[in-house]
Amino acid sequence: MDATERVSPAGSVPAAAGPAGSVPAAAGPAGAGRRGGWILGLALACHPGPALAVTALACALALGSGLGGSRSALITAAVLTGQLSVGWSNDAYDARRDARAARRGKPAADGTVGAGAVWAAAAVALTVCVPLSLACGVLAGTVHLAAVAAAWLYNLRLKATALSWLPYVAGFGALPAAVALSLPGGPAPRWWTVAAGALLGFAAHLADTLPDIAEDRAAGIRGLPHRLGGRGTRLLLPLPLLGATAVLSFGPPGPVDAGGAAALVLAGAAALAGPALGRRWRKAALAGAVAVAAVDLALLLVRGVTAG
Repeated sequence: MDATERVSPAGSVPAAAGPAGSVPAAAGPAGAGRRGGWILGLALACHPGPALAVTALACALALGSGLGGSRSALITAAVLTGQLSVGWSNDAYDARRDARAARRGKPAADGTVGAGAVWAAAAVALTVCVPLSLACGVLAGTVHLAAVAAAWLYNLRLKATALSWLPYVAGFGALPAAVALSLPGGPAPRWWTVAAGALLGFAAHLADTLPDIAEDRAAGIRGLPHRLGGRGTRLLLPLPLLGATAVLSFGPPGPVDAGGAAALVLAGAAALAGPALGRRWRKAALAGAVAVAAVDLALLLVRGVTAG
């Protein structure tokens, strides 16, 4: 999670931060030369890892739900543009703070690309996301756009509050719902797919924030994981991970099959190992969460996302 300072009630940055879209003089053109230009800077500023991971998840769900190639491509494009807008808005909003904290890997803060250009890219991506989402169906598009709006709200305000988890829950829960509603006839999503997505979103927030809790606290961030502390977050993390797999295993009618039982074992091992290894490997908890998400995606693809 990106370190930020305490946000004012209006969600604004401190007055001493300087003009909107600016970065400190120290983060000037020299940074651009080192990092390979503004195109590379824009590519890195969009948070490519999470953006591609969520987009790939949407694509897999769309293809696994029986949508044709063109329809799946449309959903994938809508999710990709939404994720790009979220990533770019995050880096642009935090540029001045990241520059003052000398955070590495932040192109909008080190002068590789101007914060104004990153804001413009975020606005363009969001503008393109709207018609692409609605082309998937009015209801499906509305659900997806609501998830994108929640992510923007996280960037601009909620990540510094006790409600920092809410956009993650809304966004991950909305993804299987939007895919289901994009199918011919707009069938309702199965409740356990939405619940599992929401639980994975909650876990993703905990796992992503865990390595940076101390640094974020020093910058004034008081999201839910920061209030719980490192130990509390580490103890809580396995619960939503296991809960997501349990919902997918026990939610469908009938007894748990061999696939569900195997998924529970694998997810349990990954969910517990990640936090346990966190003191030796900074990203262990996040790696464990990704492993559980992969197991759950397999269950989702097997069971489908729509009501039968």
